[in-house]
Amino acid sequence: MLALGKLLELTLADKEPAEKTQMTVKGVRLRWLDKGALEVRPPEATDNGLDLLLSAGIHGNETAPIELLDELLHGIARGEIIPRARILFLFGNPDAIRRGERYIEQDVNRLFNGRHELTSGSEALRANELERLATSFFSKPARKRLHYDLHTAIRGSKIEQFALYPYKEGRQHSRAELARLRAAGMEAVLLQSKASITFTAFTYETLDAEAFTLELGKARPFGQNQDIKLNRLEARLKQIIEGNEPEDDINNLDGLQLFSVAREIIKHSESFHLHLPADIENFSELSKGYLLAEDLAETRWIVEEEGARIIFPNPKVKNGLRAGILIVPTTPEQLA
Repeated sequence: MLALGKLLELTLADKEPAEKTQMTVKGVRLRWLDKGALEVRPPEATDNGLDLLLSAGIHGNETAPIELLDELLHGIARGEIIPRARILFLFGNPDAIRRGERYIEQDVNRLFNGRHELTSGSEALRANELERLATSFFSKPARKRLHYDLHTAIRGSKIEQFALYPYKEGRQHSRAELARLRAAGMEAVLLQSKASITFTAFTYETLDAEAFTLELGKARPFGQNQDIKLNRLEARLKQIIEGNEPEDDINNLDGLQLFSVAREIIKHSESFHLHLPADIENFSELSKGYLLAEDLAETRWIVEEEGARIIFPNPKVKNGLRAGILIVPTTPEQLA
């Protein structure tokens, strides 16, 4: 196998490869760009016009997605997977990956769309570098742009595999992309309703890619992800890479649960208190009238929505950041 196919090994060892460019026996070019960053380019004659960004390890302890991208890249480097798409593989936070920690000082996935300019440190610099790499990769005109940012969660979930679809004013969510997510094994999709500061929000809002954060189960150390079933996602990613997706499921949303954001719970001070068990799972239902959270100045969040559920509850975030999202069911007819 080509040495550049071992991007994860290079990243974990904090090494720069001696050869920056290599060619597979199928004429596919691998080019090392930076720490944890590798471009894959098919021969021009077989390029189908898709630019595909696959990222993982934005949080360093989310190892199942890292292992999945590592396996896909091995397949390409061995000539077993023949890309027709141009691909950028990114391991987002190499320092945290090496330590097996979610982040070192700051959550990188809260540092995009200008947020990194308001702070300092190595992770702010990394967020800026990830924006630069994505911007350069998606700079070619008249090409389709797709970004999957793969994660695992810090807590359990009643719906284990789901996607978050960013928002941009005036832009419609794509039914075809939702069907593709369903085919990749996603059980639910959260349709966001405001601008955000995540990596996929940046590529969706600023670079006009179709972009999705994929939550794939609970975070575990390397080598302990046997219970996370990524077969459908891996199969669909191979089809996207090789340009041979079946066309019969292009608009099929059967069984896919859709949710929209009702409200975000923002932590304003150290007096913030979230009235939820520490081990509550994502997508847990909350009854109307439930006192969800309290903060300074008698600020209170009370559940008013029918069918409300909570995802990503985390009272330990920094002040000014989201401590949870209250979501409600929606339908394909309400797509916007």
